[in-house]
Amino acid sequence: MNVVHLTKSLMLHVGASPVLYLMIALSILSVAVILERAWVFARAEDDLASLDRDLFTYLEVWDVASARARLEQSPSPTAAILTAGLRAARRGRTAAADAMNGTATLERLRLERRLSLLGTLGSNAPFIGLLGTVIGIVMAFDALSGAGPNGAPPSTVMSAIAEALVATAVGLFVAIPAVVAFNAFQRRIKVLLGEADALGQKLLSFVPGEES
Repeated sequence: MNVVHLTKSLMLHVGASPVLYLMIALSILSVAVILERAWVFARAEDDLASLDRDLFTYLEVWDVASARARLEQSPSPTAAILTAGLRAARRGRTAAADAMNGTATLERLRLERRLSLLGTLGSNAPFIGLLGTVIGIVMAFDALSGAGPNGAPPSTVMSAIAEALVATAVGLFVAIPAVVAFNAFQRRIKVLLGEADALGQKLLSFVPGEES
């Protein structure tokens, strides 16, 4: 038996069911990641206008202690980044800017955690579904090849075709929400870090120059 017939026999024996079970598992994993990341981003929300107003009211009189206390009340990445800048402010603007850049990188990594999984699922789930589709089509053609007085009944052929279409549908069902969530989260990260950068530039305007 050559490799083609061996592969065909394996497909006919196994069927598309294992692919469907895999897709269901990936769908559950995708939903879990989406919910976990949504919770993280919900916790990162804050009233930026209020934070901006309160923080720079304190910085106008260089009340660093009150400014840091206000930042500690905020769960946002912006607050964490600005706090790092205030801690380094006594060493000058360059130190404060470097501290904020480093913290911004850490915050980006924290916010992007597990997003690569969503991106991977969004890109590859249709191909996994296509594998199930191919197996279903092979089963349908094998049933058709035995058509005749003693051949496979039409219901067997139609069942194999339906199994192929279900695999495609499940692949899309997994991929579409994963891609939508991935893009939405990436956009939210860009906005959060953009806000932090804007307030960070304002903070640096209050920091004295380099110490000698």
